[in-house]
Amino acid sequence: MLPGASAAGAVPAVRAHATNGTVRIALLQMAAHGTNQAANGVTAAAFCRRAAAAGADLAVMPEMWNIGYAGFFTQDYNVKTQWQAQAVARDSTFVNRFRSLARELDMAIAVTYLEQWPGAPRNAVTLIDRHGTDVFTYAKMHTCDFAAFEAATTPGEDVYAAPLDTHAGPVQVGAMICFDREFPETARLLMLKEAELVIVPNACLLDDIRLAQFQTRAVENAMVMAMANYPAPMCGGRSVAYMVDGTQLACAGAAEDILFVDVPLAQVRAFRATTLWGNAFRRPHRYRALATPHVLDVFVRTNAFGAPFHADKR
Repeated sequence: MLPGASAAGAVPAVRAHATNGTVRIALLQMAAHGTNQAANGVTAAAFCRRAAAAGADLAVMPEMWNIGYAGFFTQDYNVKTQWQAQAVARDSTFVNRFRSLARELDMAIAVTYLEQWPGAPRNAVTLIDRHGTDVFTYAKMHTCDFAAFEAATTPGEDVYAAPLDTHAGPVQVGAMICFDREFPETARLLMLKEAELVIVPNACLLDDIRLAQFQTRAVENAMVMAMANYPAPMCGGRSVAYMVDGTQLACAGAAEDILFVDVPLAQVRAFRATTLWGNAFRRPHRYRALATPHVLDVFVRTNAFGAPFHADKR
């Protein structure tokens, strides 16, 4: 564990922002109030205030926080449409609350929600900077179509990385959501978009193999990876962050808490400037087969509604 990292359950002493050239991330390992969006908003705001009081530069919510990642597991059309109706617009009261809070707290906030979208809603995260301005909105590209409620969403079409203004200076931040991290292509795309730090809202059990995947995404792309998960009993916690060299910066336990992680920017950038990984020795002209839509017969699947899965689903 690098200096400055702290385990969940131990709130670090309040510090002035960026006094030691770090960016402090607060991974909000919160328990949701089911689909009660008003209560979820209150809880997230309280956690954000705790994070800001401890000097955080960026707070990250777990996946689809506005409805607590509550879904449905039936092919009933009425159930599906009722669930989809819980989606909120990007300029909704729910999201706007965190734009105002980001300005008040002088802290960036990654807010997650089921986003209204033509046809079917999206599983989205909006990164809001400390001035209350949107940096980007990313929608989950690899939707979990084996689960009915995620099969009832629209997948995102691209990944994004952009400069986030922090007290330590601009940091190139990207995002992925949960199942995205199990595909190396997502992290590769973010690396090619120059991401230094990738935030990952999550909602699933993080067993050892998934943590090993996540660690690998960090070192093979020379990016800091930071994931916020739901606590037990829903998902078991284990929010986690890995340094660009694969070192585990911190890992939470199972209980509801905030995991604080200090990212040492000078070390991040020094590693990226000398690593053999990332984009240093790739041969992309040899990888054409990776972009073909062909699926081997052994991997052909149907989604939760019994329809053949198609990668180009809209």
